[in-house]
Amino acid sequence: MNYENLKSLLFKLDPECAHNLASVGMKIAKNTPFLNDYIKKSFCYENEILSQNLLGLKFANPLGIGGGFDKNADLIKPLSLFGFGFLEYGTFTPKAQFGNEKPRLWRLIDEKSLQNAMGFNNKGANAILKQVKNAYPYSVPVFANIGKNKLTPNDDALKDYEILAQNFSEFCDGFVINISSPNTPNLRDLQSESFISELFSALRAKSSRPLLLKIAPDMSPSTAVRLCDCAINNGAKALIINNTSIDYSLSQNAKSRGGLSGELIKEKSRALFSAVARELYSKALLISCGGISDAKDALWRIKQGASLLEIFTAFIYQGPSLCKNINENLAQMLKDEGFSNISQAIGADIA
Repeated sequence: MNYENLKSLLFKLDPECAHNLASVGMKIAKNTPFLNDYIKKSFCYENEILSQNLLGLKFANPLGIGGGFDKNADLIKPLSLFGFGFLEYGTFTPKAQFGNEKPRLWRLIDEKSLQNAMGFNNKGANAILKQVKNAYPYSVPVFANIGKNKLTPNDDALKDYEILAQNFSEFCDGFVINISSPNTPNLRDLQSESFISELFSALRAKSSRPLLLKIAPDMSPSTAVRLCDCAINNGAKALIINNTSIDYSLSQNAKSRGGLSGELIKEKSRALFSAVARELYSKALLISCGGISDAKDALWRIKQGASLLEIFTAFIYQGPSLCKNINENLAQMLKDEGFSNISQAIGADIA
């Protein structure tokens, strides 16, 4: 069965149910040797032109999957079979929490987009720590995406991030700091210079792992640059631009809550990334996220300054061949433009 046929069945289900069912299938495949071999052969693409050493880590290719897909670190091993250059697990919190009321995930099929109001639903730090210990050591770089509990007041939010950084430092290659989800009340209020300064300084004392800041797309370029620059000055090694959007004017089909991802936010993501990259390209590693679905867009973002890229929604719509397709086409496009390694293309179009 090809993915289009499988997708037609999965899309008859509630989106969250379909995701859980697909996750079960991936976990079964992980424990079946001949399926492991089949998945690797079918969906992985390797080419040294895509290889980079960044943050003290080896990335076989620039394409990763963003936070939210593997909230409970159940899928580290199976996802690594699908050819990703790196992974994230989370967003997770110190205490387990249900998240927001269902339904909280919607497909915007005609627009190849999703809208989610999940609310950091996860099993909590203790359960997830057991998962990552079982999956360790990893075959690709893996980042822990950490957030605060819904019931933790913003005044106490720092403690949640500190607990997670201290307890998971041995079981990740870096921390993605999530203060930009729209689905935890008042979380985006933490996107301030004062909190970012305090947070990154505190986390550097808890872990030597690289710290990455993920920002929301719904701010002015000048605000984004100012906040990112503050994070860099306080120890951030990388920036992820960007999280989901609450600009509901992008779609007549949008709900009144949750964040938009996929094709709907592509142009918003590209514009914000370019604005930040023009100012901060030489100061930190940049990761672009938001509506990436093909190699042409991937190369554009790389030439605008992105060292790494993250996908999520396109993986739902295009299936497990997406990673291979993007990487294979990207390698050919780099070769056609005269680059012998992806590192030569990064920032090539920054004026």
